[in-house]
Amino acid sequence: MSAETTGTGAAATGAAATARSTAAGSYAPRPGAAPLPRMIAAQAALETKMLLRNGEQLLLTVIIPTLLLVLFSAVDVVDTGDGKAVDFLAPGILALAVMSTAFTGQAIATGFERRYGVLKRLAVSPLPRWGLMTAKSLSVLVTEILQVILVTGIALALGWSPHGNPFAVLLLLVLGTAAFSGLGLLMAGTLKAEATLAAANLVFLLLLIGGGVIVPLDKFPQGAQDVLGLLPISALSEGLRDVLQHGAGMPWGNLGILAVWAVAGLAAAGRFFRWE
Repeated sequence: MSAETTGTGAAATGAAATARSTAAGSYAPRPGAAPLPRMIAAQAALETKMLLRNGEQLLLTVIIPTLLLVLFSAVDVVDTGDGKAVDFLAPGILALAVMSTAFTGQAIATGFERRYGVLKRLAVSPLPRWGLMTAKSLSVLVTEILQVILVTGIALALGWSPHGNPFAVLLLLVLGTAAFSGLGLLMAGTLKAEATLAAANLVFLLLLIGGGVIVPLDKFPQGAQDVLGLLPISALSEGLRDVLQHGAGMPWGNLGILAVWAVAGLAAAGRFFRWE
């Protein structure tokens, strides 16, 4: 048998083996979607990086709350009652940080992603739609953790003396995040991007003034207090203040208000959210 015949036979044998291997699906790397937890983690990391690289979002979520905390703690502009101003302001600024990230920032970013077709393209990827929403929620939580660390560090440097049950604080922050996330996604999924931008910033300013963040609710007329007290920002700021400033136990009333907003907001977002 000639060398040429031998080489041809070896090549045929190798080709057959390759065909069998390919038929068995042994690729390197093996084709197909990554495991779902890995896809969600990768998308959450991407969402977080994009948020932290966005100067406008950083202004809204980090710089403004920090400046408000420092300014109103150092300058006696608003009557915050007995005790140090920072003891009143720090819980409200924590609530503002949650709202700025979970509601305002998320609504604006998601609204423009929807306008430019980003959500439409992601919706047909191997990552399911609920997985994308989960990744966005994880990104919000990561950003909020950074905010809480920053605000807490600055407040402690200004002389803040927090009290109360850490579990109650955690529960308030989680329910507040859920409530504001639902409202932010509802706005982003139903309005045009420009309308979302305007509405989200307007709501941010109105709730900053009338949500008990800087101005105590008892400075408003009684009728207004009854209405403002039902807002999620008021429930969150007053709940955090009851625990961290006054050392109260579990603020069930405020937790109940936040739970209602969270269920209603997330349900409405799931029902009316449009991907394009």
